[in-house]
Amino acid sequence: MTTRTRIAVVLISAPVLAFAVMGSLLGRTSAGQETYPHLRVFDDVFSLTTNNYVEPVDVEKLMHGAMTGLADSLDADSAFLTADQARAVESGAPLAAGEIGVDLTRQYYLRIIAVRDGSPAARAGLRSGDFVRLIDRQPTREMSVWEGVRTLRGKPGSPVSVTIIRGNAADPHVISLTREEMMPAPLTSKMAGTGVGVVRIAEFTDQTPSALRTSIAQLQKSGAKALVLDLRNTTRGPLLAGLATARLFVASGTLAMRDTRGATRETIAAVTGDGSLALPLALLVDGGTSGAAELLASALAGQKRAELFGERTGGRTAQQRLFKLPDGSALWMSYAWYLTPAGNPIHERGLQPDVAIEQPDLEFGAEPPAADATLDKAVERLRSRL
Repeated sequence: MTTRTRIAVVLISAPVLAFAVMGSLLGRTSAGQETYPHLRVFDDVFSLTTNNYVEPVDVEKLMHGAMTGLADSLDADSAFLTADQARAVESGAPLAAGEIGVDLTRQYYLRIIAVRDGSPAARAGLRSGDFVRLIDRQPTREMSVWEGVRTLRGKPGSPVSVTIIRGNAADPHVISLTREEMMPAPLTSKMAGTGVGVVRIAEFTDQTPSALRTSIAQLQKSGAKALVLDLRNTTRGPLLAGLATARLFVASGTLAMRDTRGATRETIAAVTGDGSLALPLALLVDGGTSGAAELLASALAGQKRAELFGERTGGRTAQQRLFKLPDGSALWMSYAWYLTPAGNPIHERGLQPDVAIEQPDLEFGAEPPAADATLDKAVERLRSRL
């Protein structure tokens, strides 16, 4: 190794060493004999690359790729941030108001986990499971979820182009959309025939429990004796809002558990006054059910308070925070996650429905079926119980 390369290794490896130190503070590092060999391997790989690659290597680009790969290996919600991106997070500046109404995860490319009701993406026919290959001709192959969300945002009324791959289709679809400012989606409700009310929760807020109580009271006046909560494609809202909503239906027992590295597992349980709503209950879920909606589903299913109908949920119940590095860059990293009442993982695994109902695959431009098989099955089950 040349003297110049050794100096570069020392300077550029500082973020890696800082990460190791930070990891030890979080309880993430192993014993010394396990940690340092990995850093020596990194040193060897860096040296071999800078000295033997077919053309001169951009050291900054090489290190950015290494840090990005490290964060990507954790989970889809963790990301390595440049110094500029870290400053943007620290500033607390809100995201641009305009959006297309999708929530993202990562699977080789960025992938749509849910499409918001009535959004530009929904009107264009985008669906949960679609891969986003390009955003305004910018490849997403090496783009984190954190970056993808911000790239899709912009001024309301501004255009954005997304290149979509659906399923195994070889031909991508280029979709032009106009960003819109979207307000929190209100609860909607209806009767599904005799005796069964349906409430659609498109996103969670701190007001969701009180709004849901009001909607259920109105449905009961219309004759509802059982209830369906539609949580499909519901990803947004604070995690604790999902647990607060679960308290309406669960009178006693554990609602969830919370794990933080190096801390005692926290048990979140129902308290006196919870469980005031005793109607028979069914929940509609799919791959877009995540976050607060997933915690609600986990709490009710775990306490045998409701059955889940549909598809496996999205598996996103972690909390993230910013961990700064000495050069100004940072890790946006999951530091805690919620578990089922039984203590089983949800994050990146999801919840398996009690009654699995596979949704049909639709080609671009195809109309969804008029009948809602998942809702129909849930209503049928509730009526048999009544």
